[in-house]
Amino acid sequence: MADKDHNHKTDSTYDKQNAYNNEEYARELAADQYDPEADRDHGDRRVMEGGKGIGWLGLICSVIALFFLPIVLGIAGIIIGYIALRQGARALGGWAIGIGCLAVLIQLLRRCFGK
Repeated sequence: MADKDHNHKTDSTYDKQNAYNNEEYARELAADQYDPEADRDHGDRRVMEGGKGIGWLGLICSVIALFFLPIVLGIAGIIIGYIALRQGARALGGWAIGIGCLAVLIQLLRRCFGK
């Protein structure tokens, strides 16, 4: 009876025939050789850095628009802020869009109600 338990191959937890067709087994073997997550993280980091630079440019254009050429620089700040927002710099892009809109709105209201 003890011989019957040891020689019975279908009860084995490690079956060589099915191990080569098993995805988990293949993933464990190939884990040291290839990591698909490594390439993705490196690419995202570059997008964030580019978005931050464009975000700062949009913010600078929008702040300068409060004092000099509000229509031109304000619209440029809004467009550049939107590009930065799309590339991942959400805070800088949002502030650039908001301040650019404020600069354009102040200039339009000044023409309507002011001098």
